[in-house]
Amino acid sequence: MGHSARHRRFQPVTMPADERPVTILLTGAAGIIGAMIRPRLLARGHRLRCLDVTAVQAQPGEESITGSVTDPEVAADAVEGADVVVHLAAHRDEQTWEATLDLNVTGTRTVLEAARAAGVRRVLLGGSLHAVGMLTVAQAAEDPEPAPHPDTYYGWSKAAMESLGRLYADRFGMTVVTARLGTVKEEPPDARALTTWLSPDDMVRLIEAVATTEATGGHVVWGFSQNTHSPLRLDAGRAIGFTPVDDAAVFADRFGTAVGKQDHKRGLGPDELLAGPFASDERRPVGKPAPAKQRAGHHSMPKK
Repeated sequence: MGHSARHRRFQPVTMPADERPVTILLTGAAGIIGAMIRPRLLARGHRLRCLDVTAVQAQPGEESITGSVTDPEVAADAVEGADVVVHLAAHRDEQTWEATLDLNVTGTRTVLEAARAAGVRRVLLGGSLHAVGMLTVAQAAEDPEPAPHPDTYYGWSKAAMESLGRLYADRFGMTVVTARLGTVKEEPPDARALTTWLSPDDMVRLIEAVATTEATGGHVVWGFSQNTHSPLRLDAGRAIGFTPVDDAAVFADRFGTAVGKQDHKRGLGPDELLAGPFASDERRPVGKPAPAKQRAGHHSMPKK
């Protein structure tokens, strides 16, 4: 099967007739995920307010705000008038305890507080599968929303994000969805991602589900596509109206047939940890910033 044939199997995101464009505050807009989803959201008519410490070159339909999510005044200004907040600003890999607390935890609290004060009722928090990274695939598949088992300070900060989201949802009547994002790339980069991939188009579907859901309260969902080689249950996402369409299995033939005893064309095995290299003291020692060349390809906000 040729490369172009694989792409024809994907279904483009289409706007249902009863959905209207919304104004979205996107934090970490200059990061990896932001760069992929911004043009897709604009193409669907949404208005974007892009917040990052790195100035975003605004396109038609975008507004660029330069500043940090840890600054309450910046956050308050950015959230004013938004219909929904999509919070992706974060260190995307292991950092020191202090740095992790500052951006990943305090930054999240600052954004949630700004949304609450401005009356913005819908928030999508960019969590991570690393909040449950010390579970095996089989363990994670037992429950639609397994309890946190983080693999690093980074993973712990994403578990803290989930808890903060529930606090603001339950205490203040907001709808806050934390997505345990997997590998968000245009295409799966490796065999592991046959289990963990989230396509950019499915990320857009997730954002629009949060923007239109009738569900209230706090929710934790998997941020994965409809991957054939993932046994994880997507019930929690469907409960808020998130129905992913794309499937990493389309790309399986590009990866080797086997490495050791595992067939890597089938993604992660049931006894493998979701954490992958994050569970390795050699690859990801807790509290030690990961070398740039090893950093995971998840959402990020450049350092101040």
